[in-house]
Amino acid sequence: MSVKLELYKVFKEVAEAGNITAAAQALFISQSAVSQSIKQLESELHTRLFARNSRGVTLTGEGRMLYEYVRSAMGLLETGEAKLSQTRELQMGQLTIGASDTVTGQFLLPYLDSFHRQYPAINIQIVSGRSHKVLGMLQSGKVDIAFASTPQESASLELHSCFATHSVFVAAANYPCDFEHIYTLQEIADFPLILLERKASSRLYLEKFFLHNGLHLHPEIELGARSLLVDLARIGFGVAGVTREFVQQELESGVLRELKTSFFIPPRSVDMCVLRDVPLTAAAQRFFDYVKDNPHK
Repeated sequence: MSVKLELYKVFKEVAEAGNITAAAQALFISQSAVSQSIKQLESELHTRLFARNSRGVTLTGEGRMLYEYVRSAMGLLETGEAKLSQTRELQMGQLTIGASDTVTGQFLLPYLDSFHRQYPAINIQIVSGRSHKVLGMLQSGKVDIAFASTPQESASLELHSCFATHSVFVAAANYPCDFEHIYTLQEIADFPLILLERKASSRLYLEKFFLHNGLHLHPEIELGARSLLVDLARIGFGVAGVTREFVQQELESGVLRELKTSFFIPPRSVDMCVLRDVPLTAAAQRFFDYVKDNPHK
């Protein structure tokens, strides 16, 4: 097919020049090479494509029909090459990122803002979802980059740690508890707990930690949204298990207070994930490198 493509290029040039000599000069090859290419193409197609005249050559009826298709095909190829070049130079393209609303709001926004300003022609799409969802979408090719909390199945992934998260317990400043007391695991488990629903990775991580220490968690309230978790804790519905990094503003303002504990829950990492053996698009590679080169502060 690649050989025939070259023949079509010669055919198109001869058809447009109407002259073998002129076509040879434009293609930087010999007249004999042009003539031989036309003869080879006519032989393979079993059709006469040109008729000679005193001024050079003209297309036959079959040649004119073929020329329209060749011209269109060559135009599409040139357009494709131009767009590929634009994509490489980030003058166009698409980037699809999978991340939870919390990670997007608490971590990604500054990166997205800066990247968009630098590459405004790149169409950026954000697919919202918890870690397990966005990792599944990464594996199926529906997103280019996924942000997830400490992926369990990471053999097929290339990971870059973005920031650490810490699981803590908080309550409203006026909640009836002793914020100077150092609470044990059992004492925390005995509080009316407000936790995220079971499919949330932070909830699963918390439960595994308590189970490892012989305790089951039985929350009074389970929620799908982190914002509701904070809201209900703020109005005194109980003690909420949260990620400290995501409630920093409430802690600093005094709306929520962190309970002291006798135990330490190991931190988790929020990672930027891509498929290990699948090349990234130019836009995805640039964003991946941009996040890596500009650590979260």
